[in-house]
Amino acid sequence: MTAPMTESPPAVEQEGAAPPLPWDLAESGAALPPSARPGRSLHGGPRLLRRLAEGQEDRPYELFRLRPLGPLIGAEITGVDLEEPLSARVREELHRALLEWKVLFFRDQWISHDQHLAFALNWGELEQQRVTLTGADAGVARYVKDAAHAGFENAWHVDMTGRPRPAMGFVLRLLKGPRAAGDTLFADAAAAYDNLPETVREQLDGLRAVHDLTATMGPFVPAEQVARIRERFPPVVHPVVRTHPETGRRTLFVNSVFTDRVVDMEPERGERLLQYLFRELQAPEYQVRFSWTAGAVAFWDNRAVQHYAVNDYFPAPRVTERVAIAGDLPY
Repeated sequence: MTAPMTESPPAVEQEGAAPPLPWDLAESGAALPPSARPGRSLHGGPRLLRRLAEGQEDRPYELFRLRPLGPLIGAEITGVDLEEPLSARVREELHRALLEWKVLFFRDQWISHDQHLAFALNWGELEQQRVTLTGADAGVARYVKDAAHAGFENAWHVDMTGRPRPAMGFVLRLLKGPRAAGDTLFADAAAAYDNLPETVREQLDGLRAVHDLTATMGPFVPAEQVARIRERFPPVVHPVVRTHPETGRRTLFVNSVFTDRVVDMEPERGERLLQYLFRELQAPEYQVRFSWTAGAVAFWDNRAVQHYAVNDYFPAPRVTERVAIAGDLPY
């Protein structure tokens, strides 16, 4: 929400008082200092880009080739055939690569429906993705985008945070898509947290936010259907900053699609805080952009990243299939 502009002068900071937090500077009449402008590093100078957990050794990979797509996040894997069962050693090394690079890409993988499922099952039980279906029908979900079914994913988000236990990860493959369009961007949510000022990180400790699967459905889903989905998947509360259960990294865990409000915070102030954090997550230094080709597969750690599906191909058709791997309770 945006408060109406007034003619009152900006607040003057009293000597010895704690400096106002960045999101509070956006109040009506307050002057934004240059350090609080969207997109500018709050520290000045280079951002902290830490790919590995503190104290973790950077080791080579022995069982496949890994080509980084940037210094922080995203890598292409070659030398692994997803049509074949993974050995325990390859699975273990791929898992290490997933934790270290957050999203892995495989090209020219012409896998079947069953092979798609089999690969994902190496990381645990599968989870139902469709909110409009009944029953435990976990498996492959197909997403068809064309002139009749436009894409609505062009916003930064973490999938399924409106559930008590959001998915641990996703395996997505492209079946059909346009050339030179339909890219997917991924952002490292731990890097976004690392680069917040210390005063902001302190304020985030213990904060929780409400996540609602139906929060953004209103414009394109009938009201009665939204009500049924909300009854089946009521809003849940998650920490604003979650701890990755395997790496121990602290990551921002709010997103513009499913995070509805901050618990126990005045609504307008809570919305300013969320908008501030959303902007921080969008810094290009934290991102990788993947250009899809036929047969490509993406495998991402949903606990560590946010993603943005670029919808620059409408009305051309695009067909993908995705599997969700069950996750745990964020803490």
